[in-house]
Amino acid sequence: MQILETVGVLGTAIATVFLVFLLWKAIKQMEATVSLSKIQTNLRFRAWVGPSSSIVPMGESSDGKQQQYEITVKNFGEIVAEHVVVNCKKDTKEITKDVSSGLEQFNLGPILPNMEKKYWIFVDSELMAKVKSGEEKLFTYLYFDYPVPAGNSGYGMISEYEPKKEIFIHRKMWVDNPKEMSL
Repeated sequence: MQILETVGVLGTAIATVFLVFLLWKAIKQMEATVSLSKIQTNLRFRAWVGPSSSIVPMGESSDGKQQQYEITVKNFGEIVAEHVVVNCKKDTKEITKDVSSGLEQFNLGPILPNMEKKYWIFVDSELMAKVKSGEEKLFTYLYFDYPVPAGNSGYGMISEYEPKKEIFIHRKMWVDNPKEMSL
């Protein structure tokens, strides 16, 4: 009888240790799930602003001195992008991502989820004639900057005009996120 009692106590102890181990594993799994949910919430429930079209020609300005192009900007996110600012630069020399001088800024204002807005780019007609004939090159830098809960986010792109195809080709594109939102 004593042996049976000892085996019962030993079995209960082993089962208790096993249950504590399973409980510990369940708590660790819940911690990982909460951490992943926080990352998913930060990335999903926010504005995501970027172009929904390429840079397309619109024709000449009324005075004939400038060629007008447009790009459509869209908020692909699930909440409002409250203060979208476009930084733009046009140059005949290649532009890098780190450009800081000579930028034109334009405030697009708020962009609702799935809403699109147009941004116009004006290029001097004489320069555009040289670019189309192959005498010059034309590069554009566009950066869409907007606040998100953890700081500022942005989408940037550097494009080059291709005279043979008469289109702008995106040479470099990137997304900037606040450090706390990065995976």
